[in-house]
Amino acid sequence: MKFVDSATIRVEAGKGGAGCLGFRREKYIPDGGPDGGDGGDGGNVYFRGQENLNTLSEFRFNRLFRAKNGQPGSGQNKRGKSADHLTVDMPLGTKIYDLETDEMIGEITLHEQIVLVAKGGFHGLGNARFKSSINRAPRKTTPGTPGEVREIGLEMSVMADIGLLGMPNAGKSSLIRQISSARPKVADYPFTTLHPNLGVVSLNDKHLVMADIPGLIENASEGVGLGFEFLRHLSRTRALLHVIDIMPADGSDPVYNYKTIEKELAKYDQELANKPRIIAINKIDLLNQKERDQFIESFIKDISYGGEVFNISALNGMGCKELVYGLFNLIKSNNVKTKMDY
Repeated sequence: MKFVDSATIRVEAGKGGAGCLGFRREKYIPDGGPDGGDGGDGGNVYFRGQENLNTLSEFRFNRLFRAKNGQPGSGQNKRGKSADHLTVDMPLGTKIYDLETDEMIGEITLHEQIVLVAKGGFHGLGNARFKSSINRAPRKTTPGTPGEVREIGLEMSVMADIGLLGMPNAGKSSLIRQISSARPKVADYPFTTLHPNLGVVSLNDKHLVMADIPGLIENASEGVGLGFEFLRHLSRTRALLHVIDIMPADGSDPVYNYKTIEKELAKYDQELANKPRIIAINKIDLLNQKERDQFIESFIKDISYGGEVFNISALNGMGCKELVYGLFNLIKSNNVKTKMDY
């Protein structure tokens, strides 16, 4: 299913039911008092978090969500039935905005979390409510009030354990295909990945969720190349895996590429830049052993990196098993719960 990270929908809460104009009329009581009942309340619209959802694609086609109206009141002081509330399921990581006021209504972060987005109308009052010592037969009623109507903006950030980052065409999509059940599109040109892809990486009976984020470029923190959207997804991950292309097709310097991305992370959000991470040097199958060792030694020295480095080939699987162990150790050593633990 295509990943969609934003959508615009309309929500309409139900209208309150009208109050009833009625008088007690029985065989031996021809001139009874007022007995018009109140109407029922209109239905609210709620959003509810569901951990098994990971896309907003449903809202591309279904854009209107309308709760039912309350029923009108009736004679004999019978109140109309209040409408059932409407609950719309949302993936975790969804921010909810009122597009008219630019107000953020709330954010869905927990399974079964409930957020009220449109309140139903208040019930109308029947004429029995207006009886007084000076008005024994009121003919006054009130209609129910309208429910709230809102144009809602939805923004979903991927919630994953590991966020893959690297330059376009660094091999991130190939890697997530190699070590998870995800099957993203893979091709030999930049920006093959246009939307984040999620994959579940398994080790024995443990699992973690990995997000293949589209490649970052210079000035991504300023919005270049949809940078804001992609960096926002990385912010929701718990740790990072930085994939380095050992031989970029465009002839660029891997050290420069690494430092460029690290600089963009820091410019966007220092908390993001400080997330725990490991490095995977990809496409090592393109070099012989001597060239590979020389490159890796020089690369680590030039970037002044003291963390863990894995040498892999996402294409043929070299080093990928060791990398998977490294990812689980990264989560464990930083006392980070995986998404699958919640």
